[in-house]
Amino acid sequence: MIVSEKISTSALAKMRQIEAKLLFADLKRAGYIVRQDEKWILTEEGAKFGGEYVDHPKFGQFIVWPTNLHIELAATSGKSYSATLLGEKLKLNAKRMNQLLSELGWIAKSEEGWSVTEAGIRAGGQQRTDKETQNTFVVWHDVVLRNKHLKQSVIDFLGQDAESHSTDKSYSSFRQKFEAKHRTLDGHYVRSKGELLIDNWLYLAGVVHAYERQLPIDQDVTSDFYLPGGKVYLQFWGSDTGEMAEADRETIRTVYEQHHFNLIEVKPSELDKLDEVLPKRLRQFGIKAY
Repeated sequence: MIVSEKISTSALAKMRQIEAKLLFADLKRAGYIVRQDEKWILTEEGAKFGGEYVDHPKFGQFIVWPTNLHIELAATSGKSYSATLLGEKLKLNAKRMNQLLSELGWIAKSEEGWSVTEAGIRAGGQQRTDKETQNTFVVWHDVVLRNKHLKQSVIDFLGQDAESHSTDKSYSSFRQKFEAKHRTLDGHYVRSKGELLIDNWLYLAGVVHAYERQLPIDQDVTSDFYLPGGKVYLQFWGSDTGEMAEADRETIRTVYEQHHFNLIEVKPSELDKLDEVLPKRLRQFGIKAY
């Protein structure tokens, strides 16, 4: 079945004259797909090599590949890594490793332990349960060690490369027009008066927040704020020169929706009502503001 010159895994196997289950096994070993809840999920690595989903009226959703798909098996051991083993590779202890994975939005804490999120599955995570204790944990395909978001997170945490990590590379042109010159109560330098008011509100309300956080995806999208307590991003639709165009807002909104990221939006017209607006919106994501 050809869909815009990409074909299903079974069709690709037929074309390469190998059994479909062997091709699935290779794709899994290369970290291009993972098995979750009885179905195959395309990972970021698989998407990088041209894999994508298509929706078929009869067969539902499935993954298609370029006919000349290269399956990179040399760079992987095909092994799964626990947080402890991953930490050893990246010079971090298991607790810190899980904190960073959680902060990236790849795992979430539950009463039983750690659960893998949708974004975590795409990064190569798989859910496991300890047979004796019934505690849940996540193991990672070694492809995750090449994931640029995880690598950057580790670099930022360890404070390496701080000087060469230029902010210019990752932020959209909209943000680049404005210098980060407004100093907030907690010492952040932000790019607009609106961001200053929001940052100060969050700080005084005791809400932990990061400023200018790039989304853990390949597209170049930076959120104004990230609130790790609720795994939620906060976007202010304005600058010192006025409101962001609706078309630009819609483009950014679509990215959040596609990746199932939580988003709180604040319009310039709401800046004088933050006490009314923000507690309600934060509550939806389990964040209490003082």
